[in-house]
Amino acid sequence: MAPEVDAYLAALPPDQREALTALRARLQSLLPDHLEVMSYAMPGFRQPGPKGKMVIGYAAFARHLGLYPHSGTVIPQIDCTPFKTSKSGVLFTPDQPLPDFLLKAILATRQAEIAAGYGRKA
Repeated sequence: MAPEVDAYLAALPPDQREALTALRARLQSLLPDHLEVMSYAMPGFRQPGPKGKMVIGYAAFARHLGLYPHSGTVIPQIDCTPFKTSKSGVLFTPDQPLPDFLLKAILATRQAEIAAGYGRKA
């Protein structure tokens, strides 16, 4: 467990802390060999190794929570209905967490994108 992530979660209101702590545990189980880090002021997971790419991040805001695959092309490829989305993430609330199938689809799409070399210079 990353102490910075613990501190981030501890500072949240109880409902958001519980929701993101549960999401954190789900992500850890789906990405067991990945490193837990803070990136862009949000908790997340990156691939192992010194040049491991960011796979996913999550954050709390005043009126919602968000999951961000650190890519502007992942979310538009996935049907996230009924959740509100932006180009870079999917929004949810403590009362309506992301279902496993959606979380797994986002992770699989991001990991496939990384494997295909997304973001590498030619």
